[in-house]
Amino acid sequence: MIGPVGKVTLKVKRLPHCKAMPKYATSGSAGLDLTNALAEAVTLQPGERCRIPIGIIVEIPCGYEGQVRPRSGLADKAGISLTNCVGTIDSDYRGEVQVLVVNHGQQPYTFEPGERIAQLLVTPVPEVEVVEVEELSDSAERGAGGFGSTGRLSEGHEILV
Repeated sequence: MIGPVGKVTLKVKRLPHCKAMPKYATSGSAGLDLTNALAEAVTLQPGERCRIPIGIIVEIPCGYEGQVRPRSGLADKAGISLTNCVGTIDSDYRGEVQVLVVNHGQQPYTFEPGERIAQLLVTPVPEVEVVEVEELSDSAERGAGGFGSTGRLSEGHEILV
């Protein structure tokens, strides 16, 4: 099924250690599953992090970015997430895709070779023109309120400058 913005071509170069090409799990999946390219199992202790190769190089089209996101199943079952929450692959990057994982769980987790460990979304990114101004338009509804200001407030945080 093609989404509302149409089809985007993602060029992928398979490296010798690649276990599987990125693919959608279902016709309604937003992200392409990424499979690790490990030669042998790797165990991550609670609190540890590491970089895991995917075995591919991608060519993201200009005007787009690749967003590497954690898999909800790994997060739910084992506390496995990405150290940078969402990794960005820029359109001009031509190195191997790697995933930075962290074990937030309470038990060691072993990544088996060929296991799905993340997902890749290819999303449009507008080119932004930065314009410095003296004043900004008023936002009476929200203003400068942030960090929970539209819901339950958290206290005790100081601003460091």
